[in-house]
Amino acid sequence: MEISRIRALRGPNLWTRRTALEAIVRCTEDEDDLQRMPGFEARLRERFPAIGALRVPVGRASLAHLLELTAFAFQTEAGCPVTFSRTTPTVEPQTYQVVVEYTEEPVGRQAFADAVDLIRAILAGDAAFDLEGRIAALQALDEDIRPGPSTGSIIAAAVARGIPYRRLTSGSLVQFGWGCKQRRIWAAEVDSTSAVAESIAQDKDLCKRLMSAAGVPVPEGYPVENVEEAWVAAQKIGLPVVVKPQDGNQGKGVTVNVTTREHLEIAYRAAEEHGTVMVEKFLSGSDYRLLVVGNRLVAAARRDPPQVVGDGQHTVAELVEQVNADPRRGEGHATSLTRIRLDEIAKARLALQGLTPESIPEKGRRVILRNNANLSTGGTATDVTDDVHPAVAERAVTAARMVGLDICGVDVVCESVLKPLEAQGGGIVEVNAAPGLRMHLTPSFGHGRAVGEAIVDFLYPPGENGRIPVVAVTGTNGKTTTARLIAHLFKASGLCVGMTNTDGVYVDGRQIDSGDCSGPKSARNVLMHPDVEAAVFETARGGLLREGLGFDLCRVAVVTNIGSGDHLGLNYISTVEDLAVLKRVIVQNVEPGGYAVLNATDPNVARMAAASPAPVIFFSLDRNHPVLATHRAQGLRCVYVDDGSIVATEGAWRESIPLKQIPLTRQGTIPFQIENAMAAIAAAWGAGLHWEDIRAGLASFTSDTENAPGRFNILDYHGATLIADYGHNPDAMNALVKAVEAIPATRRVVVISGAGDRRDEDIRDQTRILGRAFDEAILYQDACQRGRADGEVLRLLREGLAGAPRTRQVEEIRGEFNAIDRALSGLQMGDLCLILVDQVEEALAYLRKRCQGASAVEMTAALA
Repeated sequence: MEISRIRALRGPNLWTRRTALEAIVRCTEDEDDLQRMPGFEARLRERFPAIGALRVPVGRASLAHLLELTAFAFQTEAGCPVTFSRTTPTVEPQTYQVVVEYTEEPVGRQAFADAVDLIRAILAGDAAFDLEGRIAALQALDEDIRPGPSTGSIIAAAVARGIPYRRLTSGSLVQFGWGCKQRRIWAAEVDSTSAVAESIAQDKDLCKRLMSAAGVPVPEGYPVENVEEAWVAAQKIGLPVVVKPQDGNQGKGVTVNVTTREHLEIAYRAAEEHGTVMVEKFLSGSDYRLLVVGNRLVAAARRDPPQVVGDGQHTVAELVEQVNADPRRGEGHATSLTRIRLDEIAKARLALQGLTPESIPEKGRRVILRNNANLSTGGTATDVTDDVHPAVAERAVTAARMVGLDICGVDVVCESVLKPLEAQGGGIVEVNAAPGLRMHLTPSFGHGRAVGEAIVDFLYPPGENGRIPVVAVTGTNGKTTTARLIAHLFKASGLCVGMTNTDGVYVDGRQIDSGDCSGPKSARNVLMHPDVEAAVFETARGGLLREGLGFDLCRVAVVTNIGSGDHLGLNYISTVEDLAVLKRVIVQNVEPGGYAVLNATDPNVARMAAASPAPVIFFSLDRNHPVLATHRAQGLRCVYVDDGSIVATEGAWRESIPLKQIPLTRQGTIPFQIENAMAAIAAAWGAGLHWEDIRAGLASFTSDTENAPGRFNILDYHGATLIADYGHNPDAMNALVKAVEAIPATRRVVVISGAGDRRDEDIRDQTRILGRAFDEAILYQDACQRGRADGEVLRLLREGLAGAPRTRQVEEIRGEFNAIDRALSGLQMGDLCLILVDQVEEALAYLRKRCQGASAVEMTAALA
């Protein structure tokens, strides 16, 4: 069994909307049929009973199918919430695509590696494979990587509201929403909380002074510099006291109910490990944590210190181990409870009770192991939200506002939260930024509170989901022009637009990245930009296959065409139908209230309507096409051409835009540009733009080298017409020929190369089509042959011209600019030259200079 590639599909993809790993697995002849491996499946299941049942008939199951099930089972046994896996044969014999969902990528990769190791161990007869150890390690990895309880609860609440999210680090920094509507959290801290407020919260002395100024009851206390000062302060305040760090959190270094000099010295040493120490008055009563979000108390819990109850038989240490055996207890904050530690502070607290870890307390005796009740030290929590007196809630909110915290954990010590603090000598002892939420989510006693939902509601009021309009554009041809035009229409509506395409990444018209940026990484970068109010993404097959979509849902999905396809034979996309299934991914992921914009005249595109969860807008050059006519008869949205205008209809409503008002179409003479315009109009309509803005945007968009570089750019060269285009497949050639034939010319010349990663027949077909419309062909070999031998592409292009009905002169040139120079040198007034550019930006810059009068020698020197 050979695994040649493992990809992480981080967004909706060909197989599933979930994140997943996709592996290419090649089996030997015997491994391709489990019936030729007698007893192997039984041995595997004996070793790992959690493996699910095969989902293929006997005789069609391979070792790849068992690998899928094993990788999936490793994750489920580790507690990962995965539900999807699949194994699909490819066109290559004995080769499969194995897809297994993951929730955390490193965990999914490790589970896959563990599955491979287990299978190979059984094949080798190795009985030493430590299955339990692997699962335990995988579980530990998952707990270490996945969001903690606080962050996880907020993410879950956002997902329930349909708010998109993205983890920005492996820790707790998370972005919700997109573009200008994004918000960020770091655990239970939000981006609107200032660093000043957080710093104030960490300074316990300053906090108390601010709260006291606002009339909030707080205990008396002072910062100290050494043990002697601490003892003096304790006597001045009056024992018992609390010793804690002045700048601390999570209860670290806090010791309460200190009554002796010896105990104070131990407490001081514990506190000084975390910075400056302060001593304050010990308030009697219970320890309560009140959670304030915005201006509202959303949860409250009574925290009890870690403790054990004697049974007259076991030592304190043994009783602690019994308590720690609770599966809810673990290290850190990944579990609902934390293991109790028998450290120096616990031993000191035992000593005050006349005990040691080896003592056997009598039956029923409650043994306190710490006086502070933080969950991080092993304490427990009881929900008391419904018991909080309004006056207590008001004081907690005032304390949070005085410090400036949007999310605040307010620590209160009092006998009961059923009555005001002032009436019982209680007080607020500190406030906490980024408070832990697990005591409210899964309290030891009582029911959990929806604190994640409260935080999300604070970030996004009801009715808001943090999304901006996203339009995804895919197809075989016209993607870039359509994406650029849609972005232009959004801009005409006054929005700041982020756009990705095969030329780069653009924000508000400024290019911020170059190259082919039609993949998910570029899309995610745009959605992170804080200025972006709408996004348009050209979505190419490569990025979809490599990583999936860069977003979970789009407002509008546009499929321009499929035609005869492109790039067929690569990455197991072998047929036009395969390509349509891949391109259909954007249609399957349209958000509620959105639209799918589909080309009604392309059968493979029209069939995508059945997979759309949203309404469809069909467009077509032929107003009487059966698909479009049926859709229109049902009163649904359609865009088509009628009497020299592009018409949009829905029921009896109708909007008409004359083609002469759309410069892109050159007075309606270029059919493929009319189709691009219809797709863009439908997308803008589906996104909710006003028709006045759509009209204005169409009128101001021209297919020049600035707005749409390499997309049917027309230039004048001493009376000859130059057309520069990036067309590179047979469908594009047919569209270009049809457009060129509408432009009068004395003689027609074409300059063309071919991409080496196309099939032989696709390269031949391009010149076979052009040979019907051009008098002269100049073939050039571009810089990148993509795996082809030297001269091989030129040979295939020439073969396509064999028997051409019109082309009579063929030349072969090495180098794109040399080919352009050769073509320009022979042009006369009235000629037309179609230049199929490969290096779009460089070639267009070269052509502009030549058209402005620079000589070839001057241009060559400038480029050098």
